[in-house]
Amino acid sequence: MSAARPSEGAHTAAEGEGASTGSSTAALPLDVVTIGESMALLVADSTAALAEEQHFSKRLAGAETNVAIGLARLGLRVGWISRLGADSFGRFVQRTVAGEGVDCSRVVIDPTRSTGFMLKARSRSGEDPQVEYYRKGSAASAMQVAQLDETYLLSARHLHMTGIFAALSPATLGYCEHSMQLARSAGRGLSFDPNLRPSLWASQQHMRASINRLARSARWVLPGIAEGRLLTGLASPEEIAAYYLHQGAEAVVLKLGADGAYFRTLDGQAGYSAGCPVPQVVDTVGAGDGFAAGLISARLEGLAWPLALQRANWVGAQAIQVLGDMEGLPYRHQLPATHM
Repeated sequence: MSAARPSEGAHTAAEGEGASTGSSTAALPLDVVTIGESMALLVADSTAALAEEQHFSKRLAGAETNVAIGLARLGLRVGWISRLGADSFGRFVQRTVAGEGVDCSRVVIDPTRSTGFMLKARSRSGEDPQVEYYRKGSAASAMQVAQLDETYLLSARHLHMTGIFAALSPATLGYCEHSMQLARSAGRGLSFDPNLRPSLWASQQHMRASINRLARSARWVLPGIAEGRLLTGLASPEEIAAYYLHQGAEAVVLKLGADGAYFRTLDGQAGYSAGCPVPQVVDTVGAGDGFAAGLISARLEGLAWPLALQRANWVGAQAIQVLGDMEGLPYRHQLPATHM
């Protein structure tokens, strides 16, 4: 499979987060690598219940590819590692992601397994939409540690992972653990969004233990406030941040929805960042991925944490104003001057 060229005109990100880890990363070919499953998304054309809907539009879904596309649109050099089925959904996913300027040279086509897909209802008034997943036994769920191209992973100065890929199978959980430990040991930047999907785990106890074990390998942990409470048993952003800093994180960012975000770092920085009001919430799915893309891009460009959170909140706010998981992610020229 030929590699997709990164976006023409992509800027060279200044040495920022990841360069301060003791390993020189300025000359690495990629800024960020993501690993995970992407699926075809069939979203209802009306607000009817899924069982009653007759017409759907095909789009792209996948937390890791949402972040990858968000970063590519902001001018970073991004690679995606995954597996897809040798089917029409797989061809659609690969073409869509590559068309956004993301390098797909490490996406493998599996002739024995299918590409996952999902159904999503149309939200009536901005609430989280109903979704149904059809991904069990998918090509991505069978990814094995032995298949990882470690040289490619370490060709980037930052790795972004989520708990969704870890939840697909015991094999992908091991893949996540190995990849994250490898990146951190090599001095790379490493962000982890728990992105909890309880239905994919055998039990809530297993989910909490597995996600918290992965978080111990991350440099930045990026939970939503509800996720943080479930994972730690603690209530406030300050308490949750302190928990993960004690576990080994260098920074913790709590997403607070309309209230913005809170951050705390190992070196004592901390603070809240106000949310960005939007005229109408159309589709909440993908907001956290937009937030991650804004945060990672800003930190890799050397922006201070408060400014990085402002960009993250703004990008996340753009994502929820349109239908689809990644359609609202902005391009670099759309960033307000205050977020540059």
